[in-house]
Amino acid sequence: MKKILLITLTLSLIACKEGPKNYATLSGKITNKNSDSLVIRSRTYSKTIKVNDDGSFSDTLKVEAGIFNLFDGVESTYLFLKDGVALNLTLDTEAFDETIRYTGKGAETSNYIAKKTLIQEKELKPDLLKLEEEAFKTKVADIHKSFTELFESSKNMDSAFAAREKQGFDKMQEGLLKMYQRQKAMATQYDDFKGKPSPDFVNYENYKGGTTSLSDLKGKYVYVDVWATWCGPCKREIPFLKEVEAKYHNKNIEFVSISVDEGRGFKGDTPEEKLAAAKAGWKKMIAEKDMGGIQLFSDKAWKSDFVQGYKITGIPRFILIDPDGNVVDANAPRPSSPKLVELFDDLNI
Repeated sequence: MKKILLITLTLSLIACKEGPKNYATLSGKITNKNSDSLVIRSRTYSKTIKVNDDGSFSDTLKVEAGIFNLFDGVESTYLFLKDGVALNLTLDTEAFDETIRYTGKGAETSNYIAKKTLIQEKELKPDLLKLEEEAFKTKVADIHKSFTELFESSKNMDSAFAAREKQGFDKMQEGLLKMYQRQKAMATQYDDFKGKPSPDFVNYENYKGGTTSLSDLKGKYVYVDVWATWCGPCKREIPFLKEVEAKYHNKNIEFVSISVDEGRGFKGDTPEEKLAAAKAGWKKMIAEKDMGGIQLFSDKAWKSDFVQGYKITGIPRFILIDPDGNVVDANAPRPSSPKLVELFDDLNI
């Protein structure tokens, strides 16, 4: 009888023991949700997850181990997934990156990524590339130290991810220096625009109704912001742009934002449907963020004459045009840079 009971107990334990999962799970709750769905994506994978009315969501994901982008219709973040990971995510879209928290199995790696993102946003700003070379190298060394301290204090991360991350740190300073040198070389390219007639835009859809052309603004300086709703760095400039607009209200300058949204991040079975959804998302973000100035939608996104004329391959991009329609600066300072106000004041705007 004892043998029978022992065998029965052993079989019971074996039956109850859970094998390794060949999927990941992601659940959580979003406060002040931006949409009714989330998109988890990489270069080779995409899945849409329904978000309930109360902001909660849950799904299983069949994925290869790696870093994935999570997009909520307005903003995005990155997380690490692999078989067996069971993440629970909480965030408040009113302070998106600052409130991201993960719990559950495998949460340590994604929490590290979230904290690293905050350092990147704080330290890796465009003005970094405008420093003199020695000051740039000193600043990069300080940034490298911040990343290293975070990495060393983050325990229980996925071992393969941690190994790749450490290799990346070793190459970071060299990579930033190369970027710095390319930026300096590109400055001469932008110098070629100075004093010449600006590339034109004609009859762009105006958020407030009708259309607007660059010629309509002749007689005033025009500060142009080329952006898109899916562009994180673009959106981070919006509060600063609003402050500059307020400071120069009723001055001899117009602030023009041109969206190059072409459908990225929006649903649609055809390019036309995605474009229509993108345009609706553009209008929604302008309203939600109470964006001022002249809000325009580019006629051909990245292929428009204006964008191509300025050789724009990355956004945000800021441009200053004089009252005669000539280029003052084809790569003007960002609204977040004190150098923008210095430039405006030098021009007596």
